[in-house]
Amino acid sequence: MPRMLRHLVILTLISMGIAAIVYSVNQRSAPKPVKYSEFLQLLDQDKVSEVTILGTGNTLIGKYKNPEEGQPKTFETHFRKEMRPSPEQEARDRGVALTIIEPDLNKWWVQVLQWIPIFAILVFALLLFRHAQSSGGQAFSFGRSRHKLVSDTRAKVTFDDVEGVDEAKEELTEIVDYLKYPKKYQKVGARIPKGVLLVGSPGTGKTLLGRAVAGEAGVPFYYISGSDFVEMFVGVGASRVRDLFEQAKKTSPCIVFVDEIDAVGRQRGTGLGGGHDEREQTLNQLLVEMDGFDANQNVIVIAATNRPDVLDPALLRPGRFDRRVVVDKPDIAGRIAILNVHAKGKPLDSSVDLKKLARRTPGFSGADLENLLNEAALQAARHGRETIQMGDCEEAIDRVMMGPERKSRVIPEREREVTAYHEAGHAMVA
Repeated sequence: MPRMLRHLVILTLISMGIAAIVYSVNQRSAPKPVKYSEFLQLLDQDKVSEVTILGTGNTLIGKYKNPEEGQPKTFETHFRKEMRPSPEQEARDRGVALTIIEPDLNKWWVQVLQWIPIFAILVFALLLFRHAQSSGGQAFSFGRSRHKLVSDTRAKVTFDDVEGVDEAKEELTEIVDYLKYPKKYQKVGARIPKGVLLVGSPGTGKTLLGRAVAGEAGVPFYYISGSDFVEMFVGVGASRVRDLFEQAKKTSPCIVFVDEIDAVGRQRGTGLGGGHDEREQTLNQLLVEMDGFDANQNVIVIAATNRPDVLDPALLRPGRFDRRVVVDKPDIAGRIAILNVHAKGKPLDSSVDLKKLARRTPGFSGADLENLLNEAALQAARHGRETIQMGDCEEAIDRVMMGPERKSRVIPEREREVTAYHEAGHAMVA
């Protein structure tokens, strides 16, 4: 929301609050309406302490001398100017204090203040309408999909940038090949998988594989996160799914990549909302779009998750996600290849042995290895060196695995001795 529009909303709310307070105060202090004859009776009974005649000339406000608890303290009546004796004379004859307020002293600002919120709301509605027109109708587009269409002008990521997951690359290469040369598969009656589910631990390169598919496919590539579907408004998620696939159909053949699909694809019936849960409605619409009555032959869905156990079985069946690709943590050969990829552009010293680093990092994911070399580069810059040495890499391994070195911690001699025996026992057992 633009800054001017946000300020206008705040101003409108403040004006409405002030108007509500003024109206409430006026209602509490509003005088009780009485007839003119009742006013004369109150004067005769000596129950009026003060009379005020407004500048309009036909309105009189009186103040009770001893009002009862919970009763109004003032009353109001109307009269004609031709009346004789006049109300002024009636009040003077009975010794009641009389005040006449001229028209310019009346509380005109109260009347103006009550119109300010209405005027502010009209201005706000006008500006909001103009903003909606200038943005092409996007101001009210809650149900529009938040997908991103990856263009060719961005920095491309190809399969050459992805290492250590050769099996996953082979599976996705087949998808890309089908999109480029569909007739080769149609001649033998092959049906390409409608969906591919990338499963693996965090940091193994699932999203990077999706970006590589976008760089290799040469077809429109739509990217969206699972959390972008669901909102607090009912029906928005399902509407965004429909909008996403409508846009994809117009540009088919194409690829739709859904990152972290477990945010929307969880097993139904486990939420607090039951069958009316907004997330379940979104999932139902996704199931229909992937393999419903109107099948999408040329829209391939690739999804990534690190929690396949929570996904709905209907989402995993053949016809929707036909193929499950497991993206494991790399072995030693994969780690060497990943280190070589991330070492590009970094000035490594001749002492740096990437094979040795790969042997020292079992269980590291691709993201961990990238972080390792980045920490080594930071370590070299911290010490004012222009190249990354092997010592920087070894210290980076410890930093990635255990955090920064705690130099300020003091360990007693006895505790160090016990720790040494303990670790020696580990080494002997191993």
